Amino acid sequence: MTILGGTHQVQFGASTIEYELVYAPRKTLSIHVHPDSSVIVKAPLGTDAPRIEAFVLKKAAWVLKHQRQFQDYPIANPLPRRYVSGEAYRYLGRQYRLKVVEAAIERVQLSRGFLTVSIADPNDKKRIAELFDDWFYAQAKRIFEERLAICFPRVESLGVEYPQITIRDMKARWGSCSAKRNISLNIKLIHVPKDLIDYVILHELCHLKELNHRPKFYALLDKVLPDWRERKRRLDMMLLA
Repeated sequence: MTILGGTHQVQFGASTIEYELVYAPRKTLSIHVHPDSSVIVKAPLGTDAPRIEAFVLKKAAWVLKHQRQFQDYPIANPLPRRYVSGEAYRYLGRQYRLKVVEAAIERVQLSRGFLTVSIADPNDKKRIAELFDDWFYAQAKRIFEERLAICFPRVESLGVEYPQITIRDMKARWGSCSAKRNISLNIKLIHVPKDLIDYVILHELCHLKELNHRPKFYALLDKVLPDWRERKRRLDMMLLA
């Protein structure tokens, strides 16, 4: 059972840190900075406010550092898409330029550094966006299933079942695993290199065995992916465009 504790603030020098408080049946306090710079603090049920504030202040420099990093390398597109030739897009960690061409048959093709959209009316931005979304979703479904098949043998000995993947557009998470042990992956992962997709998949596969983030979970992640910290660091710094 989790209980929402509302929004709180602490002052650290000239900086104000705002955080969402969540009470949960756990033994320790934890703090997490999401890519949108939001801060979540999880506390054991019944923890008093002064202890929580002292914990946040102790972690304040770390929080501000990560917020600055996310601001320098945002995961959201920095500008609204115009869907015109020359715009840059990432696919599996590589950057491609958009090329819009007039053609009778609508399709999206990846070739020689370009993502080429063939469309009857090159000025129909809504339709270009639809074609792009459909193409990226189809690629995500294919690649994510491929990477799951490659990653699963690392955890198969744990006795977990082969999961189904749901693809979602998530604002602040790369992946999630529900209490029913269903795995969801962020559609934006299709923009990053395959080894970082593998990190997220293995992270969620470990949750099939250990649902929380207690020491047993990290010990398991260390076993199946010893360099996960470096991959996480790279993923946190990715610019998705």
